[in-house]
Amino acid sequence: MSRRYGVVPAAEATSQDGIDFLRGMLEQRYPAPPIAESMGFILTEVEPGRAVFEGTPPAAFFNPLGTIHGGWTATILDSALGCCVHSVIKKGQGYTTVEMKVNYVRALMPDTGLVRCEGKVVHAGSRIATSEARLVDGKGRLIAHATETCMIFEARVPGAS
Repeated sequence: MSRRYGVVPAAEATSQDGIDFLRGMLEQRYPAPPIAESMGFILTEVEPGRAVFEGTPPAAFFNPLGTIHGGWTATILDSALGCCVHSVIKKGQGYTTVEMKVNYVRALMPDTGLVRCEGKVVHAGSRIATSEARLVDGKGRLIAHATETCMIFEARVPGAS
């Protein structure tokens, strides 16, 4: 089955626990988000409090020095950081990033190949969740690491009463 990309209606996405929704993406019952196609990475593993993305940066993300732009690195980190939090939210909840800190350890080069980004929840309360993630190359070398704070809230679905 070829991968589908698209946006799941908010009412459907929030009608279940976050882990169930993310498992639906892995099982391809739901499409992957459009950003995954343009950025060249995809969710590959999820369990409560943990999310893993893998990908290879496309040439469109080369910067003027011939390395991969730090924005690509920040985006895959943000995806893992956010989705590990998504994996612990309850039915009817949403979340959003309120702060993110990235540490770049080594340049991501065009020939690095497939990279892996693992995010883990550090703490999830009723309103605030914190997470941490590491981006490594195929040899397990650290490229970057990050932390994130997310706000958890009651989801408001457009058009719902």
